[in-house]
Amino acid sequence: MKPLNMRDLEWAMGEALMEAEEAGKRDEVPIGACLVDSQGKIISKAGNNKEQTKNPTGHAEIAVISQACETIGDWRLTDYTVVVTLEPCLMCMGALWQARIGRLVFGAYDPKGGALSLSYDVHQDKRLNHSFPVVGGVRHYECSRLLSQFFKQKRSQYKYKHPEY
Repeated sequence: MKPLNMRDLEWAMGEALMEAEEAGKRDEVPIGACLVDSQGKIISKAGNNKEQTKNPTGHAEIAVISQACETIGDWRLTDYTVVVTLEPCLMCMGALWQARIGRLVFGAYDPKGGALSLSYDVHQDKRLNHSFPVVGGVRHYECSRLLSQFFKQKRSQYKYKHPEY
């Protein structure tokens, strides 16, 4: 697999950020992803759609894997890179492993729900039959800011009432 350079990865993250912004406009948590081939061509891209589909597996990573498999006609994605705006959860890391993804690139770290931050190192577990490299923190500030703004706006819609004693 030809390593994509940092400029390619930053460009792909920009595409994932656009998908995240679109997801936010649909009142989804603004997470976006794209799947890129070894030449830097985007094969699939998507944002979260959990609220729209009422499906807990409606994560951007799952959507780009599904779209890509349909497009290329194979479930093995060994020559492809998944670029996502937020560190994947454990479910998505499992899906990336199952798809035999070639590489994972993510933007913002997720200390509360990210598989890697929680020490689920699926991508390098020697007991499993596939491993893949991970690059984190690409355009971290932009990815984090988008999520922070979304949740700040959500919290402002709710008024907390102190119980009267």
